[in-house]
Amino acid sequence: MDFINHQLFIKDINVHIDPILPKKTAIITHSHADHARFGHDHVIATRQTIDIMKIRYGDKCAKKFTPLRYGQKYSIKNYDFTLHPAGHILGSAQVLIEKNNHRLVITGDYKVGKDETCKNFKLVKCDTLITEATFGLPIFQHPDPKDEIQKLIRSVKINKNNCHIVGAYALGKAQRVMNLLRQQKYNETISLKDRWSRRFPNPIICMASGWMTVKQRAKQQGIELPLVISDHSDWNELLDTIKKSKAKNILITHGQEDALVYYCKKQNLVSKPLSIQGRSDEEIE
Repeated sequence: MDFINHQLFIKDINVHIDPILPKKTAIITHSHADHARFGHDHVIATRQTIDIMKIRYGDKCAKKFTPLRYGQKYSIKNYDFTLHPAGHILGSAQVLIEKNNHRLVITGDYKVGKDETCKNFKLVKCDTLITEATFGLPIFQHPDPKDEIQKLIRSVKINKNNCHIVGAYALGKAQRVMNLLRQQKYNETISLKDRWSRRFPNPIICMASGWMTVKQRAKQQGIELPLVISDHSDWNELLDTIKKSKAKNILITHGQEDALVYYCKKQNLVSKPLSIQGRSDEEIE
């Protein structure tokens, strides 16, 4: 695993994974802005991620694009790269890197639960696992999203004279919340509005986020109806992924790193935090 450094840079072939600054070759795990930046010479990603990047940044946001299907192998010198579903948002991918019989997986952001708006997470066994830890504390144990969406539907039925405003990340979470509503047979009109929507009369402010587990956080933000719906894995799902991956080396990034490193060491796994700069823990993840 010595071929990649703590910034997810492979010096031998000058390849970066999710770099925050323009680079010669960038493998992009998904199209959220803290992972997908414009200005790279060459972007390698899924077709959906590339398409979303072009919509957000323009057709010329990179000089060259190489779209990969899930499971399609792409080689650079003696390195083999394969993208696998991460279940985070549309087009999101884990990156499997194979070199000299060593298998290293970079999860990017991921969730293991079912979601009709994107390809669901696929476990990839490996020797080294680089995993995110956005919700890497035992307090974070996400409930069934269908139960959370029922809270919203019940409130809409009870408070018929109020407008329910649901805060949700525009890319991924908004589509998932709408899909969950439709799954639960809610067939009324759903409107997409920007932050000025708080000007609606008699609104009930809702938020769909894994952070809504922290009641004080919801209270501080003036959230009246917190909905614990996350596009990241919770504590138990992170532990389960680490266990099932069979990896002996676990590197932790993006979030609550210390608790997960401690857990891994207690399991006799080699583990350390990467502490990558430039990653944001979005309020509405």
